[in-house]
Amino acid sequence: MPEGHTIHRIARDHRRDFVGEKLRVSSPQGRFSKESKRLDGRELISTEAHGKHLLYLWEGGRRLHIHLGLYGKFRRHRLPVPEPRGQVRLRVIGDRFGFDLNGPNACELLTKKQWQAVQDRLGADPLRDDADPEEVWSRISKSRMSIGAILLNQKVIAGVGNVYRAEILHLCNIHPDRPGNALERSEFDQIWATTVDLLKIGVRYNRIIIADPEDVGKPRSRMNREERLFVYKKTVCARCDAPISSWISGSRKIFACDRCQPG
Repeated sequence: MPEGHTIHRIARDHRRDFVGEKLRVSSPQGRFSKESKRLDGRELISTEAHGKHLLYLWEGGRRLHIHLGLYGKFRRHRLPVPEPRGQVRLRVIGDRFGFDLNGPNACELLTKKQWQAVQDRLGADPLRDDADPEEVWSRISKSRMSIGAILLNQKVIAGVGNVYRAEILHLCNIHPDRPGNALERSEFDQIWATTVDLLKIGVRYNRIIIADPEDVGKPRSRMNREERLFVYKKTVCARCDAPISSWISGSRKIFACDRCQPG
């Protein structure tokens, strides 16, 4: 499932490519035909992301909510757009570009109140200006759940997924099984700051990049996957060469360095 940096990058790119234009909207697959007719020919006013959720605001107050889930995918096109590929739930065409959406978990029109309800279920998004780390700390500091599981809970921090949680905890030298209420405030502050920094890098380069360019000897734009990560799906730590352990935490497999993150 895409992590928060991907969703914010999509919102940013679609804001650049489509906001201010009257868009042609259709549903080649047919499952979104009725709703697409309500958007067709209207101007796109804005886009925003909250965690792994996207919102498109059209003139007239119409709101389109998209959650990609495990299988959702956007395809960007230059004009003229090609024939639909696969089951295209949503096709949007502007003055210069178009995009297709296949296989989303959610693609629906919401009222303002319904969108607010979606946001109310989500925790703070480190990439949003309205994120409140104090609220996040309040919840973590009272929880006996492991920090590894907490970081996957979108009701606490929205946008962090399986790759980021492993790498963030590794950079902070924190074992994933530490209970939230066993963390010091300084440790949480480090987790939050690291999360913000890495997500911003992810948005800029449209990929998860953990390693420092000085350590790799390459700019971030030229790093391959093996160079970008330290512990996720690795057998030895990229920083200290110690063995990597893995186990299930928060219903997903977590990876941690036995030396950098003592239990």
